Amino acid sequence: MTAAGKTNASVVTIGAVRVGGPALTLIAGPCVIESEVLCLRVAEKLCVLAQRLRMPFIFKASYDKANRSSGRSFRGPGLREGLKVLSKVKSAVGVPVLTDVHTEAEIGAAAEVCDVLQVPAFLCRQTDLLLAVARSGRAVNVKKGQFLAPGDMANVVNKIVGAGCRRLLLTERGTTFGYNNLVADMRSLPIMRAFGYPVIFDATHSVQVPGGAGDRSGGDARFAPVLARAAVAAGCDGVFFETHPDPAAALSDGPNMIPLRDMRGVLETLCAIQKSLR
Repeated sequence: MTAAGKTNASVVTIGAVRVGGPALTLIAGPCVIESEVLCLRVAEKLCVLAQRLRMPFIFKASYDKANRSSGRSFRGPGLREGLKVLSKVKSAVGVPVLTDVHTEAEIGAAAEVCDVLQVPAFLCRQTDLLLAVARSGRAVNVKKGQFLAPGDMANVVNKIVGAGCRRLLLTERGTTFGYNNLVADMRSLPIMRAFGYPVIFDATHSVQVPGGAGDRSGGDARFAPVLARAAVAAGCDGVFFETHPDPAAALSDGPNMIPLRDMRGVLETLCAIQKSLR
């Protein structure tokens, strides 16, 4: 264990970003790509904030939200149009970008644009998908399934590393508790970090209430900063937030997203906690 109570893990380099180094990494952006204007606005604001706080920053947004409660819900612009937006963010703002992939067929195109390919939690046991992202040449972020114990992620790590990928991040996003609720167990962070790769805490999805609003998911964003503070104190390498200028009007996951105007205060507190650990 290190002085901060963390087991040793490798540093993953993604462009100019070093995940697992002394600074707390920020992965943040809107849940889904609603428009190019929105993504650029959020990315530019977060980039300035991250630079001020000396936080390595990766922008995230999804071109398709394949796992929606209702078939009528907005899923995003799709692969082709969504990647155009992410490419514009990458070039205009100058930050690495991350997005979800859901099938092997999407990976080639996504890898041409994105710096990090993310495997959604519900797909984290899909062997063919894991092997394909591992062979993409891009860094990989795998979200721990809500149905898995943290120790079970060893099998995920072995699949990806066995396929030749060592630029790997593991993300905690809550565990199914029952009746639409999730619970965030901070023991998960050191358990997964002991596999040798940086661990990210997804604060906003950990306060999601899947299917809790009938035909859509609910959530309680008030508790995302609370859980993030606990995760930083527990020694995570980075934090994952979904944020939006107006969460009430967001087309996906609004109830658990942090208002963009509040991100400065949230991140300043997290950096202060992380600095005290060092």
